[in-house]
Amino acid sequence: MVSSETYMDLAIKLSLKAKGLTLSNPLVGAVVVRNNRVISSGYHRGIGKDHAEVVALKKAGKKANGATLYVTLEPCSTYGRTPPCTDSIVKSGIKKVVFGLSDPNPRHNGRAVGILRKQGIEVEPGILKDKIRQINQPFIKYISKNKPYITVKIAQSLDGKIATSSGESKWITSVKSRELSHKLRNNYSAIMVGINTVLKDDPLLNPTDLSKKNKFYKIILDTNLKINRGMRIFKDSLDFPVIIATSRKSILNKSDKIKLLQKNGVMFLGLETEKGLIGLEDLLNKLALLQISSIFVEGGGTLIGSLCDKKLVDYVYFFISPKIIGGRSSISSIQGEGVSRLKDTLELRNVMTKKLDKDLLIEGAIHNY
Repeated sequence: MVSSETYMDLAIKLSLKAKGLTLSNPLVGAVVVRNNRVISSGYHRGIGKDHAEVVALKKAGKKANGATLYVTLEPCSTYGRTPPCTDSIVKSGIKKVVFGLSDPNPRHNGRAVGILRKQGIEVEPGILKDKIRQINQPFIKYISKNKPYITVKIAQSLDGKIATSSGESKWITSVKSRELSHKLRNNYSAIMVGINTVLKDDPLLNPTDLSKKNKFYKIILDTNLKINRGMRIFKDSLDFPVIIATSRKSILNKSDKIKLLQKNGVMFLGLETEKGLIGLEDLLNKLALLQISSIFVEGGGTLIGSLCDKKLVDYVYFFISPKIIGGRSSISSIQGEGVSRLKDTLELRNVMTKKLDKDLLIEGAIHNY
């Protein structure tokens, strides 16, 4: 007899097909099983679309009567963009629901269990919940903390440099590393960089997945509004909206420049500053209100250092080239103030490594939710 874990693992694999497409929604997969045979399956494909359970139940039709539903997340039990999944489950005739992770939203946690059991449906929670929790970290943080999940990507030399003393930085890491780094953008709601990165490299900062048009933001931290209209980042700002986080002072003093950029769909956030830099916690709170649930940070060292100083980084990717740059005046990958005591260092959990040509990728979580 096939175990519940086997069916749940299949549902997990289905959920991952939508990685990067569900935005502020979780990754969810579902499987309908009858007489030890999978009769239908489905996964949530994006905001406003049918949830995984509904997709699987529609495919199963009348065959769902008396069957068991395996779903990675506790079914939704309230009206949102779609009706409650609990209604569809009850109507389908499902006799048992097996789910992995309880709803991370404290307002809904356990609610579906009560509704389904009241209707005589057997409920078994907690199957492979830790595995499901790991793949849904961005959603869990966003829904429970009301803050976006922050991932930092660094491409550096063996001695932790991202540029030489003259500012040369292209290219420290290999083509394979750069290609993977570019693809990782697809998994997030937004990319974020500091103004120095934009002025120095003039990047486009687009994802590789063009289906993310109007769903992927490009965020620039530009305290003194140094950016100019001709930069590549604005080339397709109607498809991939640009948000510029700047100081309240710049909003008042550079209104003409702002008006010109707003015609291209650029959004401005006027924020208080801390030691001449944008207040990061205030910024992240405002981005969460825009339903930006996860952010991929690509530099530079000042921004990443500030995020680390404030313990705001959740996950990191370090692409390390076996090159030694050296030099006191060459640019380090993480700046900021740093820590004075080793006990205060940020430490990675669930560390993974991968070889990419001559480069080494080290990734891991700093916070778990």
